[in-house]
Amino acid sequence: MLEVNGRPAKVFGLIGPDGRPGIRLAPGERFRVDLVNQAGTRTIVHWHGQLPPWTQDGFPWPQTPPIGNGAVQAYDYAPIPGTYWMHSHQDMQEQSLMTAPLIVHDGAELREDRQEVVLMLHDFTFRTPDEVLAGLTGTSVAAARAQAQTAEEASGRKGGSNAPEPRMGGMAADTPMPGMAMAGPDGMRMDLNDVQYDAFLANDRTLADPEIVRVERGGRVRLRIINGASSSQFWVDLGDLVGRVVATDGHPVHPVAGSRFPIAMAQRLDILIDLPRPGAFPILARLEGPGRQTGIVLATAGARIPRIADSARAAPPVDNSLEARLTAVEPLPPRPADIARTIALGGGMKPYAWSMNGEYWPQVTPLMLGKGQRVEIDLVNRSMMAHPIHLHGHAFQVIAIDGRPIQGAVRDTVLVTPMGRVRFAFDADNPGRWAFHCHNLYHMVTGMMTEFRYEGISA
Repeated sequence: MLEVNGRPAKVFGLIGPDGRPGIRLAPGERFRVDLVNQAGTRTIVHWHGQLPPWTQDGFPWPQTPPIGNGAVQAYDYAPIPGTYWMHSHQDMQEQSLMTAPLIVHDGAELREDRQEVVLMLHDFTFRTPDEVLAGLTGTSVAAARAQAQTAEEASGRKGGSNAPEPRMGGMAADTPMPGMAMAGPDGMRMDLNDVQYDAFLANDRTLADPEIVRVERGGRVRLRIINGASSSQFWVDLGDLVGRVVATDGHPVHPVAGSRFPIAMAQRLDILIDLPRPGAFPILARLEGPGRQTGIVLATAGARIPRIADSARAAPPVDNSLEARLTAVEPLPPRPADIARTIALGGGMKPYAWSMNGEYWPQVTPLMLGKGQRVEIDLVNRSMMAHPIHLHGHAFQVIAIDGRPIQGAVRDTVLVTPMGRVRFAFDADNPGRWAFHCHNLYHMVTGMMTEFRYEGISA
């Protein structure tokens, strides 16, 4: 149970053996985890950004069905270090906070002798996810529930589903109109914020009662920020502090200094901060578009804690300004691509349906891969909304933004801005069936997902 704006809310949880949300692993420790389902319903949990064998990835393929209530599922693989997270891939449970941090420590990081602060962001609504989806699609709650269940339980074979076709529909009379439109830097009109949320949470709390993290005078902090929101993107605002981004999606980058950084859905940032003086230092996450925010406060002993409003001035759309400045510490070794594909991202608010190459999950054509191939994917956004695109089971390097080559960050989730273009490359070194989708939850369940499948892996 949470209290949000004075109202009780029942949410899911992913509670680790120490009683805290999520899991923290020591350097070199294996991911040996028993997932005990006490949620009262079936679920399945994805270890976002990790590279396990595909049958341990936590996606509801027919070969890896959801875990029944009361059942236990064992996992055992060698994790990669960094800032990751876990979330349900079942029945839009992610929106109901079936999410948690997954921190895999590295020996070099521990030798830095920095205080670790994890900041996990959520968007929160008192409505059920089915109600939210029904409002977006103009359907009944029952139809929305059926659509979501079909989307997350289908095998992905073309024609292998009775999923409803994207349909035109008006908004229900008592449903707030979702989203807003805003002009981008070039004056282009774009859509923001599909869902009108009741609150935004930082470590499950609002700014009415924020978490106060006690830090030492002159303290040295590693801030691990996870955007676990289902349909919201933020600007991280350090206020008077200057931080250095040293990792994105768990993978090291050459430091980039600043006080304000964009973070798309499902992305993570590691930011090093050296406190310049005693005091209280709000770390805020400002929603793109309307002036709403959440956050935590770093505070030295005896510091006066300021009251911070959850409203602020409007923020611009989240963009790739940081992405263009990032360079990987461990880039992919150069080699020609064996497979190069363009994937067009399409869709719109009316009808509310989102696609990849004109196909709507689960009626999709898998991209077939051979082990050892170098793969380049050119993502072209033909819609007026940004899409954070995530690939399961692999880390990729961003190699071009809007046609400009870069030696960018290694990631697992990249933002493609409205009418924008991003190219990334990866080596096909983890055979299996892998989901490739928009991490806006409601875009994914209305079609924006496909499959990367290795040769020799049967559907």
